[in-house]
Amino acid sequence: MNSELVINSTASKVNIALLEDRRLVELSSEKKDNNFSVGDIYLGRVKKLMPGLNAAFVDIGYEKDAFLHYLDLGPQFQSLMRYVKGTLKGKQTEALLNNFNGEKDIEKTGKISQVMSANQWTIVQIAKEPISTKGPRITSEISLPGRFVVLVPFSNVVSISSKIKGGEERSRLKRLAMSIKPKNFGLIIRTVAESKKVADLDKDIQDLVAKWTRCWEILRSAKPPQKLLGEMDRTSTILRDMLNPNFNAVHVNDVIVAEEIKSYIKSIAPEQHDIVKVYKGRQPVFERFGIDKQIKSVFGKTVNMPNGAYLVIEHTEAMHVIDVNSGGRNRGSENQENTALQVNLAAAREIARQLRLRDMGGIIIVDFIDQRTPQNRRELFAALKAEMKKDRARHTILPPSKFGLVQITRERVRPELKVDTLEKCPSCDGTGQIKSSMLLLDDIENNIRYFIKEQNEKKLLLKVNPVLHAYLRHGGMFNSIRWKWYRKYKRWITIEPVTAYHFMEYHFFNRKGEEIKI
Repeated sequence: MNSELVINSTASKVNIALLEDRRLVELSSEKKDNNFSVGDIYLGRVKKLMPGLNAAFVDIGYEKDAFLHYLDLGPQFQSLMRYVKGTLKGKQTEALLNNFNGEKDIEKTGKISQVMSANQWTIVQIAKEPISTKGPRITSEISLPGRFVVLVPFSNVVSISSKIKGGEERSRLKRLAMSIKPKNFGLIIRTVAESKKVADLDKDIQDLVAKWTRCWEILRSAKPPQKLLGEMDRTSTILRDMLNPNFNAVHVNDVIVAEEIKSYIKSIAPEQHDIVKVYKGRQPVFERFGIDKQIKSVFGKTVNMPNGAYLVIEHTEAMHVIDVNSGGRNRGSENQENTALQVNLAAAREIARQLRLRDMGGIIIVDFIDQRTPQNRRELFAALKAEMKKDRARHTILPPSKFGLVQITRERVRPELKVDTLEKCPSCDGTGQIKSSMLLLDDIENNIRYFIKEQNEKKLLLKVNPVLHAYLRHGGMFNSIRWKWYRKYKRWITIEPVTAYHFMEYHFFNRKGEEIKI
């Protein structure tokens, strides 16, 4: 599988598309002045305690105070507070913790009022960006993610990613980590560290220690609310977490951004720095790589799939609901159970993609097509879990319920990405909206393919709006879209203009003059 990043940089934001085999799987938009990203570290001030919620609201400079629950303080909260107070008073004279004596861990069942007070200064890290009317969700359990390891101050625990299965490899990595980790720092060994040498891990750790040192230097003279350390931008985060030999290109339309990315890749994977390519084409970069068209086709309430089935995605206040529909193309199939399985397996792939694309979080309920065979239900469940393994967000999938519903919970750390896929109707007064016109030809061709290959229609008549009629015939005898259809399907499509049709309207008729539909 080949992975590519396509980056469209504008004056105000950076749009990032992740492609797998030219198929859009992740899309994000990052404002260039975004000061409240996941991973940012702040010196904040406690505004008020909420004993009923066992939480505190902390001012970190956002318009709404950030929310800090007792369970997000982390066991080493008292050690962190001692470090902060010592640094601000000049008693903590070094960033490292070689001579630092930690405090006792706080109780898991304790109360917020036992360890915090109003106006207290504390270091916090953003765990969830502001969503809707809510301020950021924060934690005091600081962690610094690198390419191969995550550095955790005030801890001495070394843990290995559960995705590294080999017992011998897990033992090797733990021995290496214990031998090179700084004193009073814990480590989480990431999946990409598998088979890596000690020099790779050590360099990653030293880079993270340098970041912690910069944070400490700023803290010495800081006053809340103040940012101490910013997380990398979204582009670098994706590269840090996903860069591998299958990553074959990063296309950027901005020279400065391209140089920054190239410099970062040199620091983490020097052998791959030449994958960064500056795009200089005349077309917008997203249009050149077919991303705009994919965005129009996969966002929206209804999502069509290549096999004729489609998804209906609804959003409520508490959850997301996804309904799987066969599209009626296989109603005549003798083996309905097998048909349902094939549609459901295709839907599982698309649903996993949709969750990543839209960054949907919280509770997701999926209503697959009913399957009576237990073996088929197990196959569907296994396929969905396999597809979701590609998702970097934490998630849980429950087996199908007795009503055939699958429940998914997915970590929500950023606002859900929403894209308006409708366009203004050219024949209306400016208030009407229609489906994206760039998808109209795809819809028509999908119908043609179905009628010819599956229904074996010998003759097709297509009636359309006069504007579309002219467009389909444009290009002369051998270069029009109609001629391309003829060469592709070996069947001549008669096209007839109808003035009464609106711009997006079209109908198919068979040799008897009867209208036919999918």
